[in-house]
Amino acid sequence: MWRTLALASAFFPGLFALCSRALRWAAPAWSIRDRVLLSGRLVSTVQATMATVSGLTVVLSCGDVVRDRHWLAVEYIWVLVPYMTYDIYVMYLCHWHKSQEKGRAEKKHSLASVWSFLLQERLMVTHHLFILIVLTPVAQHFRGELGDFFVGCIFTAELSTPFVSLGKILMQLKMQDTLLHKVNGILILVTFFLCRILLFPFMYAAYARQAGIPVYLVPFRIPLHCNIANASLLAPQLYWFGLICRKAARLYGRSPAEKSR
Repeated sequence: MWRTLALASAFFPGLFALCSRALRWAAPAWSIRDRVLLSGRLVSTVQATMATVSGLTVVLSCGDVVRDRHWLAVEYIWVLVPYMTYDIYVMYLCHWHKSQEKGRAEKKHSLASVWSFLLQERLMVTHHLFILIVLTPVAQHFRGELGDFFVGCIFTAELSTPFVSLGKILMQLKMQDTLLHKVNGILILVTFFLCRILLFPFMYAAYARQAGIPVYLVPFRIPLHCNIANASLLAPQLYWFGLICRKAARLYGRSPAEKSR
């Protein structure tokens, strides 16, 4: 636990610093804001890949979805804790640099700038804090030695993140009208829907198959806190999926004349 926490606490900020330094050398004309944004998205992609691989490893190794164990279901939680903490700070840095370029940034690390960040990014910050404060104790202590399969399923929700990050990087590079951006947009829709929306019915169906009961009875057979945790995780995913669908409608619904303007 402590070793993993220490390594992850050094790895993510270190990788961010390395990416920022490399971009300063490779693209000296870029602003600090651009380097911070791209570095954060690259680190996010690395973490998402690690989480997805860990999740798939756990899911594929658990024949019994309730009782089978895999060490990654426990150990990777201690990677997520430092990452979520780091990511909140990087989101603040991105917010501050964006505000600075618009000429309305408060002093860095001031109470006013932090409050402005929390107001603008309240949903994402709440999502991260929920994982840190609620889901981490549940996953590491309160569930006992049950449910590694379902923890692995939650890890695989990160599959869509690399495509989301790539989409933002392409927009940052002014490549939003390219074929790559359109194909990536489709991949975002598909992976987000499969791994962040359908993931929850899949987990209930897996439990139903294991227990030999109809799916509709699963919410009444599992502990209440499991239903509450799943609902709390699903709610923001539905909101974000709605935003993605609206952006996709704008992207694919524009006429050639509109695109040329």
